[in-house]
Amino acid sequence: MDVKERNVTSNPIALLPIGVFLVLYLGLGIVFEYIMGIEMGFYSIPIVVVFLAALLVACLQNRSLSFDDKLAVMARGVGDKNIMTMILIFLVAGVFVGVTGRDSAEAVAYFLLSITPAWASVAVLFVAACFVSTAMGTSCGTITLIVPIAVAVSKVSGFSLPLCIGSVMGGAMFGDNLSFISDTTIAACNTQGCAMRDKFRANFKIAMPAAIATLALILAFSFSAGVDHIQSPEYNMLLLIPYVLVLAGGIAGLNVFLVLLVGIFSGVLITLGTGTVDSMSLLGAMGSGASSMFETIMVTVLVSAMCGLIREYGGFAALLSFIRRVFKGRVGGRLGVGLLVGAMDIATANNTVAIVMAGPIAKEISEEYGITPKESASLLDTFSCIFQGIIPYGAQMLLAISAAAALDCTVSAFEILPCLFYPYMLAVASMVYILFGAGKQKKV
Repeated sequence: MDVKERNVTSNPIALLPIGVFLVLYLGLGIVFEYIMGIEMGFYSIPIVVVFLAALLVACLQNRSLSFDDKLAVMARGVGDKNIMTMILIFLVAGVFVGVTGRDSAEAVAYFLLSITPAWASVAVLFVAACFVSTAMGTSCGTITLIVPIAVAVSKVSGFSLPLCIGSVMGGAMFGDNLSFISDTTIAACNTQGCAMRDKFRANFKIAMPAAIATLALILAFSFSAGVDHIQSPEYNMLLLIPYVLVLAGGIAGLNVFLVLLVGIFSGVLITLGTGTVDSMSLLGAMGSGASSMFETIMVTVLVSAMCGLIREYGGFAALLSFIRRVFKGRVGGRLGVGLLVGAMDIATANNTVAIVMAGPIAKEISEEYGITPKESASLLDTFSCIFQGIIPYGAQMLLAISAAAALDCTVSAFEILPCLFYPYMLAVASMVYILFGAGKQKKV
C-alpha cells in the first residue's frame, strides 16, 4: 500500500521512540554527571547514537508497513525543503563563527567597557554578551569568550562573581534567542515555515522588554558597589565590522545566506589584513566552524526521519488529542507549545535538539489552534532558551563554571542561579505575551 494513502489514527504507542530517547539520554546523563561525577557528563553522551537507538525502535514498530515503506516515510521527512535549508544555514553559520573568532568578540566587550563608567561594568558585560551572541549566534561561544572578561572585571572591581557571570549568561541567551544565525532560530523558523525576519519581529516584542528589565535590575545592584575604575586592554575596532554587517543585514531582512556570506567575506579581509591570523590558520578555523555543526546536522536528519515515522503511526495525532483536552483556546495552544519544548529541553539539556524534536508537533498544534508560524517559532525559541538558561546541568552553566575555574575562581551553579535575571524576566515577558496577546491576531 502506498504510505501516502494511509489513514492516520491516534496511537499513543507511536510516541515510544521519543520516550526511549528521553530515558536513555536523561538516565545516562544523571548517572554520568551526578553518580560517576564526570565533568559535563550530559555532553559525554553520544547523542547521535542515542537517536539512532530511538530511530531503531521506531523502525521496529508497526509491522503493517514494510521496511521499504518505512524508508520512504523517513526519506520524505528528511527531504523536506525546510530541513535542507536548515542544514545549509548551519554550515554557513559555522564558517562565519570560525572566521570571526575570539578576537572579534573580545573587541566588542573591551570597546563597551572603555566608553562607559566603571560602576556600570556589569551592565556592560550583559550588553556585550547580548551583542556578541546575537552576532555569533551561539550562547556557548559567547560564554566561553566573555566569562573570562567577567572574571577579570569581578577581580578588579569588587563586583560579585556570580552577578558578573549571571549577567554574561543572560546576555548569551538573549542572542541565542534572537540571532538570525543561531541554530535555535534556524531550527524554529524552518520547522514552522516562517521567515527569520518575521520571527525576529514577533520575538523582539518578548525579548526586548525582558532585556530592559534585566538591565534595570543589574544597574540597581551595581549602584552601591562603589567601583571607580576598570582598565581595558587594547583592541582593534575593525574586528567589530563583520558583526555589525551581519546584524544590520539580518534586521534589514536580507536573505540569510547573503548576510552570512557578507560577514564571512568581510571577516576574511579584516582578519587577514590586520594580521590577526594567517591564511592557513584562517582556513583551519573555517573548517572547524563548519565541523562544529556536524552533530547538530546529524541530529536534525535523524529526528526528521523519526518524526516522519511517528507522524505516520499516529503519534502526533495522539499528542494533539491530549493537548486538545488539556489546553483550551489560543492561550492554551500557545502555552502548550511553550511547555512542550520546555519539557524537551529539561530532558535533553540542549535547546536546539529540543526545538528540532518539538518543532513538527508544535506546527500541528499551531495549525490546530490558529497560531501563526512566526508566533509558534518565537514561542519555541523563547521557551527553549528560558529553560536552557537556568538548568544547572546545561552546557551554558557548565561552560561558565569551567571558564571561571580555569582562572582559579570557584563558583557553583547554585550561586549563579539567583543572578540569572534575563531568563527569569524572559519567562515573565512570555507569560504576559501569552495571557494578554492571544486575541490580537487573526487566525491564519
